[in-house]
Amino acid sequence: MIEVTKHGIILNRTDIGFENAGVLNPAVIREDNTNTVHLFYRAVRKGNYSTIGYCRLEGPLTVAERLEMPVLFPQGDHETHGVEDPRISKIDGLYYLTYTAYDGLNALGAYATSETLPHFEKKGILTPQITYDDFRRLAETKCPLNEKYLRFNGYNSIHSNPEIKALLWSKNVVFFPRRIHDKLYFLHRIKPDIQIVGVHDLGELTPAFWDEYFLHFCDQVVLEPKYDHEVSYVGGGCPPVETEHGWLLIYHGVHDTSSGYQYVACAALLDLDNPAKEIARLPYGLFKPEFAWELKGEVNNVCFPTGTAVFDDTLYIYYGAADERIACASVSLSALLAELLLNK
Repeated sequence: MIEVTKHGIILNRTDIGFENAGVLNPAVIREDNTNTVHLFYRAVRKGNYSTIGYCRLEGPLTVAERLEMPVLFPQGDHETHGVEDPRISKIDGLYYLTYTAYDGLNALGAYATSETLPHFEKKGILTPQITYDDFRRLAETKCPLNEKYLRFNGYNSIHSNPEIKALLWSKNVVFFPRRIHDKLYFLHRIKPDIQIVGVHDLGELTPAFWDEYFLHFCDQVVLEPKYDHEVSYVGGGCPPVETEHGWLLIYHGVHDTSSGYQYVACAALLDLDNPAKEIARLPYGLFKPEFAWELKGEVNNVCFPTGTAVFDDTLYIYYGAADERIACASVSLSALLAELLLNK
């Protein structure tokens, strides 16, 4: 078992209006060769309305600056109920911030870009805008579809009302931090698995592209539930970390318990040249809820990793704790890789 150090809560909600109900699930990026860590977090106000706040850390754990206004907030019909759960990667000198746009019914992956943090320009929806029925029709063309794909988000009740247009939920969009064979790659999550997309340019993501993508849907799955701690479903977590042994992916796994779902942090390795190929996975959760601030909150029993920062040989993992606060854990990067390589 890998030794994990939990550093506790690093960011709590405040009495300021936009974050008076909770802060969670941060996007994290360290400035190259500096002590500066940028943290963009989901800020929730009472009534469950989400925006994205910002703070700057000096080193991995110390808050040095925190803005009193959100840096991103809902604009447009597709995100009227919130912008949620950001992740951040830097590719070719440009920062990509992905987030979930939520309109009260549909949850879709969107993105914004920046050359100078913490300011971002929204670019729009990134993931497919397709109905469940069309998704099922296309995805089942080549191979059977796991029934769990149609067992969530109120599928049956939604489809009993023909006036409601429910789109396929595609969340947890995470970019790889560089091009691979001249392609931009990102992970996304349509429950219960994690899928991958690779394109030379994001302008290729047209309705025709997604139709073809879903016709070969079984080839797009990178990770699916395998072990007991992730048996219910898995989802994208932190942007992959490039190592000599492969892309290190910290993701979340979910399993049902007597007290409800438990969210745990998990680890896998993907092939450097073919990131759609899994080469190793921990057969146990990297860490799970155990302290009061992880066990009790807006959603109990949750460790939800969304960002990392590497300092020397230490991998710091930032996560939402019980959907109400932000915490951090750390692990030896070399030790984690060695353990993963024992579980190819």
